[in-house]
Formats: sequence, C-alpha cells, structure tokens
Amino acid sequence: MTAGWRRARRWTVRIFVLAVLTGGGVAGYRYSKVQARTPVPNAPIREGEFQVLVRCRGALIANTSTGIYTPVVPNLRIGWLAPGGEFVKEGETIVKFDSSTAQQQLMQKEAQLRQQDATLDQAVAQAKITAQQDQTELADAKFSVERAKVEVSLGSIKSRIEGEQKKVDLGIAEQKLKVQEATVELHVASSKSRIASLTRQRDQVKADVEITKARIAQMELKAPASGLLMFNMNYSGVISSSDARPFKVGDNVGSGMALGLVPNLDTLLMDAKLEEADRGRIALKQDVIVRLDALPELSIPARISNVSALAELSMEYPYTRSFRAGAAIVKPDKRLRPDMIGGMDIIVNRIPKALSIPSKALFKRAGKPIVYVAEGAGYRAVEVEVQARNPDEVAITGAPAGASVALVDIEKEGQKK
Repeated sequence: MTAGWRRARRWTVRIFVLAVLTGGGVAGYRYSKVQARTPVPNAPIREGEFQVLVRCRGALIANTSTGIYTPVVPNLRIGWLAPGGEFVKEGETIVKFDSSTAQQQLMQKEAQLRQQDATLDQAVAQAKITAQQDQTELADAKFSVERAKVEVSLGSIKSRIEGEQKKVDLGIAEQKLKVQEATVELHVASSKSRIASLTRQRDQVKADVEITKARIAQMELKAPASGLLMFNMNYSGVISSSDARPFKVGDNVGSGMALGLVPNLDTLLMDAKLEEADRGRIALKQDVIVRLDALPELSIPARISNVSALAELSMEYPYTRSFRAGAAIVKPDKRLRPDMIGGMDIIVNRIPKALSIPSKALFKRAGKPIVYVAEGAGYRAVEVEVQARNPDEVAITGAPAGASVALVDIEKEGQKK
C-alpha cells in the first residue's frame, strides 16, 4: 500500500512538472510571438522618399485684384446689382444706382439755367438800348456845344451884351456835355457789372447742371477688368461681423467706398497661419501641397512666396498671435475661387530611401518606440528608431522594408482576450 502510494505520488509529481514545463513553453512562445495572428488591421512598411511636413490651414486669396468703388455722389442707393460670383467682361454694367432724385434735380437745374440765360440776354439787350440812347443824347450834347460856340462868335460881332449871353449858354452846354459823358460811362459800367453778375449766376447754374449730369452718368458702374465679380459684405448698422450680409437692391452705400473687387485668378495663393514652433522651419520657395475642403480630390502644387517676420494679432476673439505664410499656386485650376478654405502641407525636408509607417502603427514599450511586425502566424515586437514625424506617418529605421505592421497594440488586444 505504501509502495503503491509512493509510486502514484511520483507519477503525480512528474505529470505536474511536465504540465508546468509545457505551460512555460507555451507562454514563452506566446511572449516571443506576442499573439497568434488574428484579423487585425495592418499596413506595409513603405520604402521611398519621406517628406517632412508642416501642416497648417488657411484660405485662398488673390495676390492682385482690381477694386470696385462707388462714385463720389451723395445719397447713393442700389437699384440693380449683377450676381456676385459670376464672370464679367471689362466694361460690362455691374451696378446701377437709383438716379430718380438726380434726374429731378437735373430738371430743376436746367429750368434755372434757361431762366438765367433769358435774364442775361435781357440784360445784354437792355444794355445795348441804353448805350444807343446815351450815344444819341451825347451827340445832341456835343451838337449843342458846337452851336453855342458858333453863336458866341456871332454874338461878339452883334453886341457885347449878346456876346456875353452866348458865352454863358456855351458854358451851360459844355457842362451838360460833361454830365452826359459821365452818364454814359456810368451806364456802361452799370451794364457791365449787371451782365457780369448775371453771367456768374448763369455759369454757376450751368456748372450745377454739368455736375448733375456727371453724377447721373456715374450711376452705372462698369467692370474695371475681366474676371470673377465679388462684392464685399454690408457692415452698415451691424454690431458684429457675423451679422454682416451681402449687399442687395435697396441698400444705401457711401460715397467713394469699396463695394467689391475683381480678383486676378492667375495670382491665387494660399494664406495660412503658422504656429510659433514651426516658423523657424519655413523658408521661401519651399514646395507645398494644397488641399481644399471643397475639392478634396485635388492635390495642388504650390510654393512658399512670403512669410511674415513678426507675429500678427488676430482680430477675432479669443485674440491670438501667429505667423502667416503665403504659398503661390503654380498652376491654378479653373475651379479655384478666393476664400476657399483648406490645408497646406509645407515640405520642409526630404529623406531619401526612408522607411515609413502610419502613425497608428508606432507604439511604446518601456519608453522606447516599437512596431509589431507580422511574422509567420503572429506578430513580433521590433524596437525602432524614429527619424521624422508627420501628423499621419512616421519615418523609422530598424524594421524590414515591405513587411506588414499592425495598426493596433497587439499586447493590449491579447490582454483583452
């Protein structure tokens, strides 16, 4: 009985040791392979040029544009407006202002001008009549003087008393001549003054008529250039910029204000905000890839054309400071429009023959970066070194090119199971 129990005990111990060894082997196998391969998302390790990017967002703007300005005319009101966002040709009518008030003023001014012309003509005619009368009376006065001189010479022959009488008559005639000459000069000066005054009044009314006609002629705005027609927002009477609305028929506009513009679509560039940490990595003429939210299928090549030297304060709350960078579109697409929002990837460096993986495939173990490389029926943890990072991909060394890497943490997935 004792011998049998001992024999059974020995077999029990052997079986237990064998089970422990078998479990340890399985655990070691599972640790080395991490986990038998199960359907998990994975991606290949791509070998090729790796572009180190700075990603930012902004909007398209036109580097050169032709402004549309309202005429220098008071009390402007929009009577007709061409649809914004449409292409127009240079010289086409794009805005018509209400000219009814100006037309009424023109009729009144023209009536005043006709009245002033009539008054002036009457004054000129009256001046001519007065001048003719004065000349007649002046001639009579001269004749009287000459006759008095003759009578004086004859009177001295007849008698002394009669001669003295004739001399007195001659003096009176000469005085009347002087009075008449002074009257003529007075009438000439008075007529000239009146005619000059009426001429000035007539010229003033005529100038008002010409100004009114010029204002009426400016009531139609023509396109200053061929291109895309864009109108500004109407900020009149609004509290915040979000309340602004597009201009419409019936809106009052100021004199000489900027109503819109015609952008040159061949000079489009992407204007974007840069974080302070990225400003030092950006330089002129760096290549850029632009992607617009409205046209996600397009990858538009561009090149950095300007970078702000100082940070700019935004005008929207919360107020922030940021740098700005502009990327000129190399070959503008006909579908591009100003104010389209999108992002741009600025290529700040290129690493040739680099190994790249998605950012989701990089994990950490004990503070070191690793990837899970597919091997046989499972995945093996491989320690790698990071060369560069982008928002959605990472350049690494230490992993085989072409291999597949898991996009999930295999160890955590195994622990969940």
